Amino acid sequence: MSKKAKLLWVDLEMTGLDPKQDRILELAAIATDWDLAPVAEMTAVVKVPESLMKRRMVGEFWDKNSESRDGLIAQNSTGKRRGQVEQELLEFIEQNFGKEVILAGNSIHQDRKFIDKEWPKVAEKLHYRMLDVSAWKVYFEGARGKKFLKREQHRALDDILGSIEELKWYEGMLK
Repeated sequence: MSKKAKLLWVDLEMTGLDPKQDRILELAAIATDWDLAPVAEMTAVVKVPESLMKRRMVGEFWDKNSESRDGLIAQNSTGKRRGQVEQELLEFIEQNFGKEVILAGNSIHQDRKFIDKEWPKVAEKLHYRMLDVSAWKVYFEGARGKKFLKREQHRALDDILGSIEELKWYEGMLK
């Protein structure tokens, strides 16, 4: 039987945007086919040192998104080790994908930097090409003056669902 999934939608919530200093806190992944229909879904919380969260989750972004920050900090105690989450994601990929695994998401290049650093075994499974919804955003806002109003939850699963919804919206603009 052929595995149905073609796109691995990933969103990571991190302590910040610097892969050298920050760490992954939360993962959501949705496997879809080319019609963007979900095939499977997974979520995980990665445990990181509390001292790192206190040191890195500060500043204007986190002040404006304090509800998300507080939720991420609160769930940290239930998190799993980084290697355990990587293994679960590898199993998810094995169960749902064939040879080619194309990473998809909004500004997915940033998430890919963290995957490369923290989950090298997952990085090895990923195709070098990615489907980045933010490229569509740049084009439609710049060339067509059309803007998708995405909810900004800054939680991994909500953000992926929003990215899939956004790509469907852009696709509808082409019809």
